[in-house]
Amino acid sequence: MHDIVTDNATRFRPPAPVPAEHVRGTFAILKALRDNPIDLWTRAHFEEPIVESRLAFGRVIVVSEPAAIRKVLVENTGDYRKSAIQTRVLSVALRNGLLTVEGDQWKRQRRTLAPLFARKTVMGYSPAMGEVIDALIARWRAAGPGQALDIGAQMNRLALDVLARSCFSDGIGDNPDAMRAAMMAYVEIAGRIDPFDVMGVPEYIPRLTRWKARPLLRYFDDAVSAMIGRRRSRLAHSPNEAPRDLLAALMDARDPETGAPMSEIEVKANILTFIAAGQDTTANGLTWALYLLASSREWRDKVRAEAQAEFGAGLEGLAERLTNTRAVFDESLRLYPPITATSRAAGRRDQFAGRVIEKGAMVVVAPYIVHRHRQLWDDPDIFDPTRFLPGAPRKIERGAFIPFGSGARMCLGASFAHQEAVIVLASLVRAFDLELTPGQTVWPHQGITLRPRDPLLMTARAVG
Repeated sequence: MHDIVTDNATRFRPPAPVPAEHVRGTFAILKALRDNPIDLWTRAHFEEPIVESRLAFGRVIVVSEPAAIRKVLVENTGDYRKSAIQTRVLSVALRNGLLTVEGDQWKRQRRTLAPLFARKTVMGYSPAMGEVIDALIARWRAAGPGQALDIGAQMNRLALDVLARSCFSDGIGDNPDAMRAAMMAYVEIAGRIDPFDVMGVPEYIPRLTRWKARPLLRYFDDAVSAMIGRRRSRLAHSPNEAPRDLLAALMDARDPETGAPMSEIEVKANILTFIAAGQDTTANGLTWALYLLASSREWRDKVRAEAQAEFGAGLEGLAERLTNTRAVFDESLRLYPPITATSRAAGRRDQFAGRVIEKGAMVVVAPYIVHRHRQLWDDPDIFDPTRFLPGAPRKIERGAFIPFGSGARMCLGASFAHQEAVIVLASLVRAFDLELTPGQTVWPHQGITLRPRDPLLMTARAVG
């Protein structure tokens, strides 16, 4: 492991596992899947465009070549459906939502939901985001400069508050603290890959992870039902005063081709999908970005100077003007992508770069590998946001940076998350000097998303 870096060196190498020399055996793989799946990757994965492994539970092909990635995620999506393992993991709570459905149901939901995340609509959420950030800054100022802050927990609260203020105006659950705790517990449970799923054991055989998640699923179902019920009551009694937020849009949404609304089950599933994905992925992306900024005084100063120059021009278009801050966030997503890997099942015999892909093989596209691949990036393990600035010396190849996925199944809320994160980072660095609490060891741990293994503690000293 690597101790936390405190020298603020320009060339900062953030902590990450050293790739193994050889693929592990079946039992070692199952153990790593239980403990920390990013420990599985070998040196070959970060150096070769395609790596094939024949394991006891099937043939696995890890693809890092951008052209092959585009083939799987963009061009031939009908031949590469989500694998059974990935579907089982995601379906613990998100069944019937955009993240898990396939075929015509996915196409219909995507058509229906896409207008809700148009650029103009997302930019309209900026004032609500600003209000939540101001409240966080006020809480940190009141806490005083010496108090250690759990940055992961703070970012989880902020991300959920942003969703509540901008997307679900009646609130998320009757008790926001309880909802935050339940969501974090769910992510921890659902992120564990069950050995039965890996080995292809029939789904009717009980999984320990499913049993542990049942009380949380009931809680989420009750909370979302209550949200919908409250909104319908407001619409019945004061239709002109009901907010026009994402919840209203979901309830009113119609397929632009057929005019059909989403079913009640689909509405509930997508509400939970947006809450889970919107909170966890954004919160972890922000946590890693703040860690990287706390470890690089050079980039902290650049972000602060940019924020001081740009905030005076107002929130409209702010995220697009904060080019250094955007570069920092993109570099944090490169090093620590929230979703580290996605898997597909080959629906027919195919070929990548001269390699035959047999029907039924599991094809894995791993952003964690692609973003650190030796053939795609210079010094890939170094924190260097200049890669994402205009005029960078090496052009980023299409398909080499995929933190939100790629193609038709790219995360629908990517622009929302990106805008939120950039404004949050600039606001916090403008308001505080963030310092890592000494004596910590920071280490990436993969569950559903990639997060610090232990609480990330910082102190915040107000600037000015």
